[in-house]
Amino acid sequence: MQQQVDEILEAGVERGAAPGVVVTVVDADGVRYDGAAGERAAGSGVAMTTDTVGAIFSMTKAVTGAAAMQLVEQGRLHLDRPASEICPLLGEVTVLDGFDDDGQPITRAPAVPVTLRHLLTHTSGFVYDIWNADALRWHEVTGVPNILTLEKACLAQPLMFDPGTRWEYGIGIDWAGQMVETVSGQTLGEYFAENLTGPLAMHDTAFAHSPSMLERVSAIHGRGPDGSLTPIEVPPPANPEFEMGGGGLHGTVGDYGRFIRMILNRGELDGNRVLAADTVAKMATNQMGDLRVQPLHTAIPELSNDAEFFPGEPKSWGLSFQINEEPGFTGRPAGTLMWAGLANSFFWIDLENGIGGAYMSQILPFADGPSTDLFFEVEKAVYDAL
Repeated sequence: MQQQVDEILEAGVERGAAPGVVVTVVDADGVRYDGAAGERAAGSGVAMTTDTVGAIFSMTKAVTGAAAMQLVEQGRLHLDRPASEICPLLGEVTVLDGFDDDGQPITRAPAVPVTLRHLLTHTSGFVYDIWNADALRWHEVTGVPNILTLEKACLAQPLMFDPGTRWEYGIGIDWAGQMVETVSGQTLGEYFAENLTGPLAMHDTAFAHSPSMLERVSAIHGRGPDGSLTPIEVPPPANPEFEMGGGGLHGTVGDYGRFIRMILNRGELDGNRVLAADTVAKMATNQMGDLRVQPLHTAIPELSNDAEFFPGEPKSWGLSFQINEEPGFTGRPAGTLMWAGLANSFFWIDLENGIGGAYMSQILPFADGPSTDLFFEVEKAVYDAL
């Protein structure tokens, strides 16, 4: 596996799939593969290494989901009670029903309250304006900032549908992060350090870079229309007011491999249990009934292409992972967990075969074809080796 995946990564960088890429493959007992290829910044001459730090964006969601489920285990959060019991602003949320003749939003009360289960499964009605034109229009009309500003005002957006009626990717897990903060009395970063990233020895994973992490940061690149990759400036939010549970973490692939190994070990790693085994089982199974994951259609092409993993195949959502309902072309079985980050980082967790992995490139827009294809090529090589 080591030689084969090394060659795949080198060939991928050579053909322009990514300027640099890092991969880890793990099982319950340890690391099966660890490798990198290319450069941290195109043309820099600085090699991408296995300890390179990147923005993992929505790979944060699974960590926030694990934090929320720790508090569910303790009886401090509840999956099916109104989330407004913890965050009262969620009791004031409305549903956007369109725009009037003057272009102003038309809203109404939701049919049912938002719950933590809705938030963790993306069935709450909260969406991202990146993939929802009505949400983008609402932000433009009202002047309310979007989630990337990290201003708390951004969380007070309307739902696009009644909770529990469909799946659409959105800021629900940012609200779950707010629930964790409210109940714990800590910032999300403090909670993670004490209860997840600390016990799991994920020392290079945080919302803010340590000096050591800063020394190993990869640039983010933009994919041009001609396929070229150029480092781009992604300025940090000017006045961050909260830590983004849906996408704010920076980290290494090696650290994320430790999180994956914890899931493969049903909540435990190196003698440190952070989740009960039955909690992991619940997180790893469909929690949204007959609803299914739908394709994402871009409203902001600079940030994302249209996106769907395993197009046309049924996919459900756990707490908080996408779940293949059928075997995938890479060799992954039905029931495999996965998700991704905006800058084209990806992971998968296969509990049936006891294997998983994480892949990091730093490219915008999301769902970049060449980088996504390289990730799946790596995954297929792992199953071929098995």
